[in-house]
Amino acid sequence: MTDGTTARPARRLPALAPLAAKVRTLVRRTPFTSTVVLVMIVAGFATGAFWRAADGQAWYPWIAYGVPSLESGRWWTVLTGPFLAVVPPFYLAMTGSFALFVGWAEWRLGTGLAALTAVAGQLLGILTALGFLLLVRGNGWPWADATSRLLDVGFSAGALAALAVTSATLRPPWRLRLRLALALYVLASAVYLGSLADLEHLVAVLIALVVGPRLVRGRAVPAGRPSRREWRLLAVFVLILQAAGSVLSFLLPNDGPLGPTGNPESSWIDLAITVVVVALLVNGLRKGRRVAWRWAVGLSVFNVLLGLLVAAVFVVAAHVEGGAATLDQPGIFVADRLAWTVLLVLLLVGRRAWRVPSRRARRAVGGVTDRETAVALLRRHGGGTVSWMATWPDNEWFVTADGESCVAFQRHAGVAIGLGDPIGPQPLAALGEFGVRSETAGLIPCLFSASDRTARAARDAGWFSAQVAEDTLVDLPDLEFRGKAWQDVRSALNKAGKQGITHRLVRLADERHAVVDQVRELSEQWVGGKGLPEMGFTLGGVDEALDPNVRVGLAVDADGLVHGVTSWLPVYATGGTCGAGRST
Repeated sequence: MTDGTTARPARRLPALAPLAAKVRTLVRRTPFTSTVVLVMIVAGFATGAFWRAADGQAWYPWIAYGVPSLESGRWWTVLTGPFLAVVPPFYLAMTGSFALFVGWAEWRLGTGLAALTAVAGQLLGILTALGFLLLVRGNGWPWADATSRLLDVGFSAGALAALAVTSATLRPPWRLRLRLALALYVLASAVYLGSLADLEHLVAVLIALVVGPRLVRGRAVPAGRPSRREWRLLAVFVLILQAAGSVLSFLLPNDGPLGPTGNPESSWIDLAITVVVVALLVNGLRKGRRVAWRWAVGLSVFNVLLGLLVAAVFVVAAHVEGGAATLDQPGIFVADRLAWTVLLVLLLVGRRAWRVPSRRARRAVGGVTDRETAVALLRRHGGGTVSWMATWPDNEWFVTADGESCVAFQRHAGVAIGLGDPIGPQPLAALGEFGVRSETAGLIPCLFSASDRTARAARDAGWFSAQVAEDTLVDLPDLEFRGKAWQDVRSALNKAGKQGITHRLVRLADERHAVVDQVRELSEQWVGGKGLPEMGFTLGGVDEALDPNVRVGLAVDADGLVHGVTSWLPVYATGGTCGAGRST
């Protein structure tokens, strides 16, 4: 029998089904992270720490770890403390950072290794920090005495340790960027804030950065020689660390490890000037500007000499009977001088990374013109397959006396390295003028990637020549991928077709920012994975590919993801006719 009613099907939410599936996959791939986050949430509700500050509860000393807990025999606190937060707002940061950092580590390293790094990093960070405080307290160091009386909770040291270990699996330059960001955070907070948690973070991250490459030896990407970009990042890191110290000292003054960090005489104007100066230097150093390098070297030398002068005053005062010298914030002063010393060493050792001259400097040198003149001469008289590289902005340009020919060159180690054949109606005469002008300026003239005709003329003039490579010229209209030599190319084309990857020939400057960012990331990954430094002089980079005169080939899949990039430089014949391109 029936009651005459029709059963209604259960309502479904199809839009949530993919999200639920992704969540299940995430939990299945990261069981350790998911379990710990769940325990944190349960502990927060069970203790009421989600809505009341934990450090104000009677049970807090029995849960939190610290020197007092160890001295009282509450050894279990190093196991119970990681699952709570001091105050309710910290719960979001603690659970979120743990889920992000340890979850990523578990995804890349596997559950066992991720759990080991997180737990070991947490325990080593806590125990080493507490052991350090036990050793140094009671010796007249106010910060150590005060910090040794504090209690702490949270799993942040383990999360940061897992992130530091996993950084070894990244390809350059992202590996260095992540490690510098971690180092910036732990150093600035430990030096200028100096809480017990900051000390734990510093210890855990330093240990993880040292042992991380050994733990993930099978997955670690080998590091090549430092590139120009890495030298620039290191210098920028030191400058930003100093600026961060000034900001933290002004906004959050306290008694840190180096003494009081607040300066009552400083003002917002002083802070703004410091931030603006550092920002200008950071931007210039990041771009490899020579003028920024000179200013940074000058400031570094000034601060290092100031530190030496102050040290000399203290030494003299110590030897004068009854003499004494005092200095406000001596710890901060010494730390700043050390940072400036490190920056000076980086700038001098890696000075080749900052070779981009300013326009004014280029025009101030006799016989040097701007890029527009070089482009006009190339279009008027034509050139070879590498001639368009002569128009790249990092070059300088020697122009002959009649203004009809030019040689693009760069200065390296006392050598004027010309790129390709001279551009103009009489390239051999231009070569002679270039040689004379270079020798007059105390430079050794040299040509790279010259044609056979120019090489013969140079040898007749007493130059030496050597073949280091040979260009491959391909007639594109008649190109057919036949024969055994093209087997790999055919296989790649077939694979691309099956994966839905298509080729687009575009102006990169006209593409969306998302596409340009993908191209830049591919370029950085390719450069970072090489054992040799980047060859910007002959291969160029994304900035050169953004030239509207350059065509860029993109291998793009159906989702818009860029898998490969080639750039095609124009080759001009006499009279401005643009012929076949050169791929870089």
